[in-house]
Amino acid sequence: MLQQVKNGIKNVSHKVNELAVRSRCAFESKKAEGYVDSGVKILIAVVIGALLLGGLYALFNTDIMPTVTNRIRSLFNYNGIAYHVGGSN
Repeated sequence: MLQQVKNGIKNVSHKVNELAVRSRCAFESKKAEGYVDSGVKILIAVVIGALLLGGLYALFNTDIMPTVTNRIRSLFNYNGIAYHVGGSN
């Protein structure tokens, strides 16, 4: 009986140690760290680019990229025919 209790305690102790080692390995793992770093770098690049473009617009007070400006204006000034579905209109 005493031997079974000792074996039970050893088994529990072994399982706790195994869980501690697996937890430590999981916390020290840096697998997904590259995704966060890449996302932050992309976000910083976009913000810096927008600030530079805004600064150029403010500095020169004119269109920096006229073709892009014209295309955006043409998207928002769409005067196409609206088709009415159903009915005789």
